[in-house]
Amino acid sequence: MTFGVFGRGSSAESGEQLPDGRPRLPPGQRLVENWPVLHYGGIPRVDLASWELRVFGLVANEQKFSLDEVMALPQVSLRTDIHCVTTWSRYDNDWVGVPFQHIMELARPAPEAKHVIFHCHGGYTTNVPIAELDREDVLLVHSHDGEPLTEEHGAPLRGMVPQLYFWKSAKWISGIEFVADDRPGFWEMYGYHMHGDPWREERYG
Repeated sequence: MTFGVFGRGSSAESGEQLPDGRPRLPPGQRLVENWPVLHYGGIPRVDLASWELRVFGLVANEQKFSLDEVMALPQVSLRTDIHCVTTWSRYDNDWVGVPFQHIMELARPAPEAKHVIFHCHGGYTTNVPIAELDREDVLLVHSHDGEPLTEEHGAPLRGMVPQLYFWKSAKWISGIEFVADDRPGFWEMYGYHMHGDPWREERYG
């Protein structure tokens, strides 16, 4: 399954629009061809043999997955643009990963669960409303542009939440916690916006 209508190399004309009428390039953003590397702290060294993804919190069925088990889950291909809060955007990124909706189907969040906290190797966290994650185009990804993710870009697994600023697509995910009340993650505690919509320029709270 592939989402998206824009081909690689399509133009960045000011009149280019998304299907819902929004400009493809959000306000205050500039296009780049490369993929800048930005993160908090150093690159964690993850032992793939012992790596696991834990799904916990306000769920009926807590889950644990090894990397092999993640790779055995349903996989989809997705093409998205990405938009970093530091004002760069990169068009036409091809991803492969597990639909977040499938993780929700397995875990069965409680009705009172309204938010997710992503926990990552290296101590990073970020918060995302479940309403933003319960979409066909939100994935947990392991591949980018036909190659496995590199360590600097979040291997073995990172989020992909294309409608929010890229810091919400957390690198090096190790845990997905379902919670009732929103609480700030790492960058949110330092003043970044709790939501992070690029078209509303929700950069800082």
